[in-house]
Amino acid sequence: QVQLVESGGGVVQPGGSLRLSCAASRNMYDIYSVGWYRQAPGKVRELVAAMTSGGSTNYADAVKGRFTISRDIAKNSVYLQMNTLKPEAPAVYFCNFHYEPSDYWGQGTQVTVSS
Repeated sequence: QVQLVESGGGVVQPGGSLRLSCAASRNMYDIYSVGWYRQAPGKVRELVAAMTSGGSTNYADAVKGRFTISRDIAKNSVYLQMNTLKPEAPAVYFCNFHYEPSDYWGQGTQVTVSS
């Protein structure tokens, strides 16, 4: 079993920035992929950003150019830098680590963008 601990959520004004962190209890040397997802109330969980083991990234169209996913393998950690945040419904952000064949999820961290 792999535990993922997230941090960094909070309330921020439109145009502001937040950095989410996700630390795993297992090393990342055999990781298949990592990702950040978000879920707003009443909505399905959606992919925000992902990174493969080789370092390739992809982003949801809504966040391209504003969000950046990164990792620190030595720290077993993944990050999501979120800039120019837009006012929208609060959402819970979840990190995901995929080690073949299993998925592991963090507990979620709430992000609210509001003036």
